[in-house]
Amino acid sequence: MPGHRNGELAARTAEAAPRQGRFKEMYTKLVSTQREWGEPQDWKQSVFRGYAKRLGLDMATFDTALSDRETARRVGDDQRDGLGPGVQGTPTFFVEGTRISTPGSCEAFKALIDDRLSG
Repeated sequence: MPGHRNGELAARTAEAAPRQGRFKEMYTKLVSTQREWGEPQDWKQSVFRGYAKRLGLDMATFDTALSDRETARRVGDDQRDGLGPGVQGTPTFFVEGTRISTPGSCEAFKALIDDRLSG
């Protein structure tokens, strides 16, 4: 989201990893370490490059994908798609096109979906 200094870079990092077949691993790393990079206002590119190195990515390929215009376009498109319907942060959920309050648990989310499917 626009208020997060490293959010766009994290999204490009997540988009760059699949080019080497490592999306799931990078996504998991980004989510599990969000406290390290999500709120700080200093630039965390070296942190993200460190994650890529630890995942065994080819760094030249990673850096190229990270700075690629297509990667930036995809991230921009995703951001625009979220901001359009008024997404303010993550996670944000929509059911049948209606934004819902974030459920308190997986069970509550499942119950909400089951209720909508049965109605």
